[in-house]
Amino acid sequence: MATQQADPLADFESGSFAFDGKDRSVYRLGDGPGVVIMAEVPGITPRVADFARRVAGEGLTAVLPHLFGTPGAPPSAGTYLRTIGPLCVSKEFAMFAKRTTPPAIDWLRALCRETHERCGGPGVGAVGMCFTGGFALAMATEPALLAPVLSQPSLPVGRSRAARSDLGLSDADLLTVRERAAEDDLCVLGLRFSGDALSPPERFASLRRELGDNFIGVELDSSAGNPDGHRTKAHSVLTEDLDDRPGTPTHDALEQVLTFLIERLRP
Repeated sequence: MATQQADPLADFESGSFAFDGKDRSVYRLGDGPGVVIMAEVPGITPRVADFARRVAGEGLTAVLPHLFGTPGAPPSAGTYLRTIGPLCVSKEFAMFAKRTTPPAIDWLRALCRETHERCGGPGVGAVGMCFTGGFALAMATEPALLAPVLSQPSLPVGRSRAARSDLGLSDADLLTVRERAAEDDLCVLGLRFSGDALSPPERFASLRRELGDNFIGVELDSSAGNPDGHRTKAHSVLTEDLDDRPGTPTHDALEQVLTFLIERLRP
């Protein structure tokens, strides 16, 4: 995917969205039903913007809220450290809290509603990545959200089995999502590399246990010596570790995400 070097967000419409006293910048591109794309740490990088362009190219509206970091800045050790420090102590994102829905989810659910009203269609999609990976699941209590995608969900952070199995939302919200899956046939798509310690396999096991066949889990082999050449510490399926050549597992995973969004938002 080609990246615009001068200003990675130059072709996006810049606006804002306010809810419950919180006003954030939002970048939009495309036409058609909306997909809320939540960036991984350190923020809306050029590769995240490239993914949004792919979504917009499928006749959808890519909606990128600025949740943290510097929009358009490439990832580096410096940008990562400047971003992750404040997030570690942020009550809004509840990075270490188990069986808890982060307060930021209320704003993101409201953005889903506003996006549905603005863009039309049967509903909206949501794609979370790494730090925000599990947000799409917590947002699925919002009826307008029809297509949640969890790419390498990494919260809550912790080495205990309880933390590694946790899905990053409250018991009440999880019950609502389970009911939607059973009654409305809500499907959740998840992606991770098999050796990714930041997005542990126990989390996918919890998703399968809670949602059954309504969870579609895609796990890419990143074990030592894997035949596809993925590095053993591969993490970002749709961005930094994406090999977009046809026939590669990450290319196929990206195509599966796009097809998932299209089938549910442009039937």
